[in-house]
Amino acid sequence: MVRRAYVDGPYGQMHVRVAGVKGEQPPLICFHMSPMSGRIYQRFLEVLERRGRMGIAIDTPGFGMSDPPPAPPGIADYSRAMQAAIATLGLAGPVDLMGYHTGSMIAADLAADRPDLVRRLVCVSAPIFTADELIEMQRLYARHEPAVDGSHLLRRWHGFVRWNLGRGLTIEELNDMFPEGLLAGNREWWGHNAAFSFRPDMRLDEVAQPVLVLNTDDDLTEQSRRAPKLMRNGRVVELPHWGHGFLDGFPEQAADLVMSFLDADATDPFGALQLPEGGRPG
Repeated sequence: MVRRAYVDGPYGQMHVRVAGVKGEQPPLICFHMSPMSGRIYQRFLEVLERRGRMGIAIDTPGFGMSDPPPAPPGIADYSRAMQAAIATLGLAGPVDLMGYHTGSMIAADLAADRPDLVRRLVCVSAPIFTADELIEMQRLYARHEPAVDGSHLLRRWHGFVRWNLGRGLTIEELNDMFPEGLLAGNREWWGHNAAFSFRPDMRLDEVAQPVLVLNTDDDLTEQSRRAPKLMRNGRVVELPHWGHGFLDGFPEQAADLVMSFLDADATDPFGALQLPEGGRPG
């Protein structure tokens, strides 16, 4: 059962989802994409617990049900908050990290800063942006004023359906997931602002730990194919049949793949990857 709790962080309380208990294997700490919450890992965490591994998903400060910083933060601010939450949870390390989009940047920053704490890293997308792409992303994901007619909500719904419907998810499931992205309210743009203001190399060249990048069919697919040139000890897996929502649509297969990496021998962490049908090494 996934339990929910709050821990103290640098900006107030941080909301966490916890499944399982700490065993011999390092717990997997999960960071979500913007502007969602740790809810995206709910079904995935349930599978991890059934398989005997502790999993924890933390709502980024200002998103989900975590208290916000006083001003728009950077990725390093989020990373320090996550480190504080991990410490408050009593996890001295080693831990494994899993990040999704903005969460991948937070995880990479934390892994680069704390090789003593982080053992392995899973990134759902590891986008390396060109200067022109960053300008366009900053334009697309800038703050949008709410509209009296609710058109700002409809615009977000259309985008959510475009990237999530199908591939394991029904419209009813999307309707259940959608509100999580609204919990940040007027802070919705903070996560994207931090992501597109972060170092364009994601600090991947500083991460010595093994890194597995899951490159699903989403809006950062092409940018994530640039990651291998920067990674010191990494592997990209192409997952063209998966997209946003795959952790809800295919939680068992996602757990197969992630755990095959986390459980692999230290001498060959990528040697036993359990790829889903249609998946292939990048």
